[in-house]
Amino acid sequence: MKKLTEQSNADRNKLEHTDAHCLDRRKFLTAGAIAASGVAVACVSPVDAANSGVASLEPVRPPDAPESGDLNVAAHRVETPGPRGVVTAGHPLAASAGLRMFMQGGAAGDAAVATMAVLNVVEPWASSIAGNGFATVYDKPSGQVRALKFGGAAPFALDPKSDPKAFDWGVKAATTPGAFDGWIELLRKHGRLSLGDVIAPVIDLARNGHPIDPSIARIIEYMQGRLQMHPTTAEVFLPGGKTPKPRQILTNENLARTFESLVAEEQKVLAGGGDRDTALLAAREYFYNGPIAAELDRFFREVGGWVRKADLAAYNAEWADPVKTTYRGYEVYSTPLTSRGGLEVCMQANLVERFDVSSLKPGSTQLLHLQAEAIKHAKADIYAYAADPKFADVPVAAMVSKAYAADRGAMINPSLALPFPEVTDFRRYDPSAPAPPVSATRTPDDDARYSDTTSLTVVDEEGNTIVVTTTLGGGFGAGVIAGSTGFLLNNGMRLGSTSPYEDNVNFVAPGQIPILNNSPVVVMNNSKLWAAFGTPGGETIGQSEFQVLMSLIDHGMGIQEAIEAPRFAVKADPNFYLPGAKCFLQLESRFSSQCLSGLKALGHMADYVGPYAIGSIQGVRAYENGAVMAGADPRRMAMAAGW
Repeated sequence: MKKLTEQSNADRNKLEHTDAHCLDRRKFLTAGAIAASGVAVACVSPVDAANSGVASLEPVRPPDAPESGDLNVAAHRVETPGPRGVVTAGHPLAASAGLRMFMQGGAAGDAAVATMAVLNVVEPWASSIAGNGFATVYDKPSGQVRALKFGGAAPFALDPKSDPKAFDWGVKAATTPGAFDGWIELLRKHGRLSLGDVIAPVIDLARNGHPIDPSIARIIEYMQGRLQMHPTTAEVFLPGGKTPKPRQILTNENLARTFESLVAEEQKVLAGGGDRDTALLAAREYFYNGPIAAELDRFFREVGGWVRKADLAAYNAEWADPVKTTYRGYEVYSTPLTSRGGLEVCMQANLVERFDVSSLKPGSTQLLHLQAEAIKHAKADIYAYAADPKFADVPVAAMVSKAYAADRGAMINPSLALPFPEVTDFRRYDPSAPAPPVSATRTPDDDARYSDTTSLTVVDEEGNTIVVTTTLGGGFGAGVIAGSTGFLLNNGMRLGSTSPYEDNVNFVAPGQIPILNNSPVVVMNNSKLWAAFGTPGGETIGQSEFQVLMSLIDHGMGIQEAIEAPRFAVKADPNFYLPGAKCFLQLESRFSSQCLSGLKALGHMADYVGPYAIGSIQGVRAYENGAVMAGADPRRMAMAAGW
C-alpha cells in the first residue's frame, strides 16, 4: 500500500510540476482538479489515447503551442481597458493624441478634440477643421446626455439651380466650416486644458510629417485626377506632382501655421490675464470673424466659389437634446436633426423590438431578414421627411413613437421581403404633422454619392463620455484647400446629403444645413453609461450602429466581438429618396452561403462584398463594476488605447 501511495504522489507531482505545461490553457484548471483527486494524466495526444484506450484531457498541449489556440475566435483584437481613460479612433496616431491629453490631466473634451485634430492630418480624406459632424455627450455629474451639432450650412450665395455635379467637387461644392466651432464647444464645456496643449500633437505632425498609411496612399492615387485640378490641393497631396508612396512622410506646413495662429490668439488673451473660456472664444473669433474667414472669402471670390465671410460670421455650433428611444429597457440616445442617422437607429430599434430576436442565431437568415426590413421601413419615412428643422416641419416625436413602430412593424412579413415601403402619413400620430410628400420621379442624375467619414469615442476617468462622428462629406470633401489655410472644406451639398428632387424638403437651399447620417450613439441602463459607439460609412452608418446595438443587447456580445461581427447593408437604386427604389442587400462575405441563399429565397436581392467592408465602429462598453472596455474596428486602421 505504501508503494502504491508513493507512486500516486509521484504521479501527482509529475502532473503538477512537469506535465501541467502540456495542457491547453483553457483546460489547465480542470486538469488541476483531476490531479487533486489523485488521478494521473499523461501528456497523450487524443489520437494516441483513442488507440491505446487511455483516457486523456482534450486537448493536452503546452499552453503556448500552436495547437492550443481556439479553432474559432469571437474577435481578433482584444478589448482595451482604461481605468483612467480610453480613446478609440480611426487611426493609431489620433488615439494616441487623445490618450496623451489624459496623461496631461485633461478631460473627455480635451481628448476628443486632440483626436479630431490629428485626424485632419492622418485621415485627410475624411476629416478637417473645416468639416462637419456631430457629438453625443454623456455628462456624468449631471447624468444628462446632450447632442452637439456642428454641421455647416450651404452658402448664402448658392444657386440651387446649378448642375448637381457642382455640389460634388470643386469650388462651388464647399459649405460653411462647422468643425472648429464644435471643437471649441467641447473644450469649453468638457475640457480643462488650453487649446495650445490640445492641438500641439497635430501641429507637430502637420509640420514634421507622418508616414502615410497605405490605404490613404491608394485613395490619393485613385483620386489623383481630381486632386490635381486645384493647385493648393495638389501641393499637399501630390508633392512634387506625384502620388505619395505608402509610408512616405507627408507634411502640411500651411495647416501647421493655421493651427499656430489659433493658439497665438488664445495665448494672447491668457497672457493678458483673461480666463480660459475667453481665450478659447478669442481663437474661435479669429477663425469665424477674423483673418481665417477673410482668407476664405478672398480665395472663393477669386476662384468663383460661394463661401463668404458672412457665412462664417453667421455660423454657430448648437447644443440640443438628442433623439432617443428605449430598446428592451435600455435608453438609446443619438443625434437629432440635422442628422438622419439618429432617427434611423431609434426607429429601426423600435421596429424590430416586437420580434423575439434573442432566440435567433447571429448571422442567421431570419435575423438579417428582420433587420433589413426594419431598415427599409425606417429609411422610407426618414428620407421623405428629414430636413433642417429651421426650414421644414419634421414630425420627429411621431417618428420615434412606439405607436408608429407598432403599426409600421406589423407591416414586416417575417417570411417575405417586401418592396421599398410607401411613406407614412404621420398625421395619424400627430395632427400637426405635415402631409406626406408628393412622389418624386427619376431625374437624369439622381444616384446617391458616396461619403467618407471618421469616428471616435472617449471616456475619461470620471466616466464622462464623448462620441464624435465627423466628416468631410465625400472623399477629400470639396477637394479644394482654401488659399493659404492648409485645410479642405466639406462638400455637404452633394446628392445624398441633399435630395435631387426639388419637391423634397431636403433639396439644397441657401443657408440650409444639408442632412448628414452621422449618428454617434450613447446607451444608458438604469441611468448609468452602458455603451457608446459611432461609425463612418455614409448611408450605412445608422444600419451598422443598429446591428451593433442588437449584438450588444440581444446577444450579449462584448464590444470588440460586436464590432467584428459580420455586417450587412441595404443599398437603394438610385437612392432612398425615391419611392419604389430597388433595394439590395450587401453582405460581408463572412456570412455563410446558407444565409445568402436563404435571403434570396425570401425575395431579397443580395450578394457578397468584402469580408470587412462595411463601416468602422469605435466604441466602449461600461460594466457595473466600473470597468470600461474599448473596441476598435479592424475594417480600417483604427486603434483603441487605454490608460
